[in-house]
Amino acid sequence: MSSGPDTHAEATAFPGVRTRVWRKGVLERENFPFEEVSDYLEQPDCLVWADLCAPDAATLDQLAEELCLDPHAVEDAGSLHERPKATRYATHLFLSTYALRAGKGADALDMTHVSAFCTKQAFVTVRLDDGFDIEQVVEHWDGNADLMRLGPRALEHGLLDVIVDQYFEAIQSFDEEIDTIEGTLFEDTSGSMKQVQIRAYEVRKALLRARRVVLPMREVVNTVMRRGETGEGAVELAPYFEDLYDHVLRAAEWTESLRDMISSIFDTNMALADSRLNLIMKKLTSWAAIIAVPTAVTGYFGQNVPYPGFDSHWGFVLSVALIVVISAALYLAFKRKEWL
Repeated sequence: MSSGPDTHAEATAFPGVRTRVWRKGVLERENFPFEEVSDYLEQPDCLVWADLCAPDAATLDQLAEELCLDPHAVEDAGSLHERPKATRYATHLFLSTYALRAGKGADALDMTHVSAFCTKQAFVTVRLDDGFDIEQVVEHWDGNADLMRLGPRALEHGLLDVIVDQYFEAIQSFDEEIDTIEGTLFEDTSGSMKQVQIRAYEVRKALLRARRVVLPMREVVNTVMRRGETGEGAVELAPYFEDLYDHVLRAAEWTESLRDMISSIFDTNMALADSRLNLIMKKLTSWAAIIAVPTAVTGYFGQNVPYPGFDSHWGFVLSVALIVVISAALYLAFKRKEWL
């Protein structure tokens, strides 16, 4: 075993596994073989972290064996459809969360299932894919190195803090997209109404997906806070978790307000559609009234006067051609204005 900090990469038996160990709050070694985790856990002054990215069934089984984890929690860690939750077991706390990342497009939202096992001396994270950058969490821990002496709850806070911060980034992208939609809502251009409807629907769908992840996090953080009320470092970590809980509440409230805004855009767009339809009907009615006057007068008095081509074959053809051309021109004009 190394007597000083060793941050050089070492070969591990399992690909996609990253490890670290702190001794009395000081980083001692990282990227050591996963099989050595249990050796460090036998030493009371050690804090161990292991990260598994896209693990297979064999790796998860060894994880359960090394840390004596509940098999139901291990099964949930490998599931794609678990709800965000925090569950207490006899020997550990299991966290099931989702990291969010806004992608390209109004409805692009990347979600990564991130699970964590927290014991007295170990903290294990399980990611089903590499959509969540664990390096951000490591940087957060390194930036708060003085908290490592408080045990795995400090690691627990760092993970949740990074995940919640990413919620704000994703929600901010929705907010900006909604502002853009609002900017085009009153544009009186061809196809604008339909485009607003499509974009608003896409944002609403992505926002609902984010809401299913953000809202349960309130209970997750609340459970973690209650668990640590009397544990190691409870007094020192309490302000950190209270601040984290406040961030979760703000994120949840933000999603709720954006949902109301997108619903308001739907309603406003429909009201504008009705208003535009009424305006079109007024125009058509006005023109119909104008045309009806000469039609009624000439029809009442039966005014049949000679015209070019009167009483000849080419005059009949000319009149039919005028009817077809004028009707087609009116149809194209109305179609271009989306009146038909």
